[in-house]
Amino acid sequence: MSSPIRLKRGEVRYQHIDSPVGRLLLVSGGDGLRLIEFEEPWHPAAMDEQWREGDDDVLAATRRQLGEYFVGRRRDFELPLAPHGTAFQLQCWRTLALIPYGETWSYGQMARHLGQPTATRAVGAANGRNPLPIVLPCHRVIGSDGSLTGFGGGLPVKKHLLMLEGALHEAPPVADLFGG
Repeated sequence: MSSPIRLKRGEVRYQHIDSPVGRLLLVSGGDGLRLIEFEEPWHPAAMDEQWREGDDDVLAATRRQLGEYFVGRRRDFELPLAPHGTAFQLQCWRTLALIPYGETWSYGQMARHLGQPTATRAVGAANGRNPLPIVLPCHRVIGSDGSLTGFGGGLPVKKHLLMLEGALHEAPPVADLFGG
């Protein structure tokens, strides 16, 4: 397990919700939605004394919009987002929001869009730290050969999300599923 994601100081609200892809942790702060975390995250958030279980307008809107997404009634999210990361990570995460619903980009396409065509691995690493999966759709980024590659929620969840969006019509090769 790698180092946890650290959120900026200040009180945050959090709650767990059940979804078609498992239990999700939602976290908001005064600046917007900060985190959506899967049950078994690669980079778990570090809770501290500033965290308060509860609800607020951002979490209520996130729950509603995720519910609409999972039943096919929402393609884009309209939430105040407040991810925290490096300048390059933030640039990558903003680019994720440009990938249309039902489409996929390769890591190379994303690097070229960022004007850094040799930064494919750096793009992959930044996407791996995306604190707002689903809303900032890192599941829409796939291998250059069309294979499903790393995803913080697991490859079965990535496949489920892409099938929900109509981006997958048949099972693609799944790289690294069994370490291969």
